[in-house]
Amino acid sequence: MITVGLVSDTHIPMRSRRLPQQLVSGLKGVDMILHAGDLEVIDVLADLELIAPTHAVLGNMDPSDLRGELPVKRIIPIGDYTIGLIHGRGAPDGLAERIRGDFPGDIDCIVYGHSHQPLVMEKEGILYVNPGSPTDTVFAPFTSFGLLRLDAAGLSAEIIRI
Repeated sequence: MITVGLVSDTHIPMRSRRLPQQLVSGLKGVDMILHAGDLEVIDVLADLELIAPTHAVLGNMDPSDLRGELPVKRIIPIGDYTIGLIHGRGAPDGLAERIRGDFPGDIDCIVYGHSHQPLVMEKEGILYVNPGSPTDTVFAPFTSFGLLRLDAAGLSAEIIRI
């Protein structure tokens, strides 16, 4: 089994001075981390890399100096699965449907952020996961991150409340 930590919308240092200790502890032992944007400072990636190899995408609140560092979207093969990673855009309603169009072809899972609203949903054979934000409760009832598990039986995800 492969376990992937899912993080988005950390908003460091605007919402918190550093990554919450519950997030850091909860990610210990994962094989990889995916960050779905709105880091705000590149140091967040260095902190996450201390835990596990990390892939990230650009969010709408990320400053211009990150635009040259991070892509808008990524397609990441993990084992037998293909994971799409994107921040998202626009209103929370219909967000999953909008981002589906950014990944033409076969995709098993799309990890995204933007709305701060944690969600695990399967639709038309694709697992959609928004891990929420570990630092901000704007638009969400609690702070959170996610875990994605991949094995021969399939994909599963859970939201971890902080």
